[in-house]
Amino acid sequence: VTDIAQRARDKKPLPDEVQGGTFTITNPGGYGTFHGIPVISQPQAAILGTYAVVKRPWVVQDEMGQDVIAIRPIMNLTLTYDHRLVDGALAGRFLRDLRKRLQTWDESAY
Repeated sequence: VTDIAQRARDKKPLPDEVQGGTFTITNPGGYGTFHGIPVISQPQAAILGTYAVVKRPWVVQDEMGQDVIAIRPIMNLTLTYDHRLVDGALAGRFLRDLRKRLQTWDESAY
């Protein structure tokens, strides 16, 4: 995996390493992009776009359970998928679960 990752960073992947995929993750957020709509590369089933983390006002609950506005880091995620292959409810649950995992990320575990 380390070798493949290095070739990808060097923009020198082998042809077999960039063909036959079923799911892509694209990160235009690395260029500061806040939102976009990634396009599926056929015959893949889906593509997930990750975008820049930015600080925004967000409604959160305080210690008393009251809604308050606070500044929070947020990131947009966009999932484009082929409805012939992926059920919309499952795609929605995937995004929900991914959001929960990202919101509760424990960096010390890695």
